[in-house]
Amino acid sequence: MKILQTLFTSMKLTKFLFLTLLVSSLSTLAQEETTLGALITDRPDATESPTAMPKGFLQIETGAFYESFENNNIKTEDFTFNTTLIRYGLLDNLELRLGWDFVEGKTKINGNTLNNVSSGFNPLLLGFKTGIAKENGCFPEIGFLGHLYLPFSASTDYKPETTGVDFRFAFAHTLNENASLSYNLGAAWGNDSPETSYVYTIAYGHSITDKLGAYAELYGDLPENNKANHLWDAGLTYLINNNVQLDATVGSSITKGQDILLSAGVSFRIPSNKN
Repeated sequence: MKILQTLFTSMKLTKFLFLTLLVSSLSTLAQEETTLGALITDRPDATESPTAMPKGFLQIETGAFYESFENNNIKTEDFTFNTTLIRYGLLDNLELRLGWDFVEGKTKINGNTLNNVSSGFNPLLLGFKTGIAKENGCFPEIGFLGHLYLPFSASTDYKPETTGVDFRFAFAHTLNENASLSYNLGAAWGNDSPETSYVYTIAYGHSITDKLGAYAELYGDLPENNKANHLWDAGLTYLINNNVQLDATVGSSITKGQDILLSAGVSFRIPSNKN
């Protein structure tokens, strides 16, 4: 219950930060949503969509999550607040991406919390996304995206020595009018290690109603010199209108590393300037 209360509290703070922006944009959103259709988000799952933002539009995807892992009576807990990703359509087929989040990590031994709590910002994410091919029959929609993780932007507790890099190809298939299949393949370098970690995700999405959706996902990474990590999650999305979406997720790891994942968030899309 305490975990859920913490998540809900962080979500209230997140919503408050963007409330003014949402209210001031409502009239414009109503005009734009009929022409653009429903927004496509890169949360709450680990699978990135292949679709870049429309030119001149801004999308903010934010939320919070909690994860824990216990081994030999030592339990680690991470609360990640304001997992904000800002996406901007610079050109017709080019999206710029900026992300930053704040983490608080705790360690418990036999139920007792240690005093050395870690907290601070993760490295700033700076990246792009571009479309490669449109969906055509059995041929999927394909996109490509890449990111840099900048060490100088991180707090002391989470500051790496080297710049992190990742890239991935994103694919999406429309199975029928209510179902879709998406997957990513890529690689990442980070955590001050030259080791390549190969990344994969696969997610099935289903529209329960016009506004309510559900998904289930497998994802993980395969480091060159270490054991693979495999995880799963599942969740719900609720479309308030074509430009605002809420989400909730639960998950865990298949291999060792994560006992529970709980997440909640909100995404909204606005034009960068009024017509």
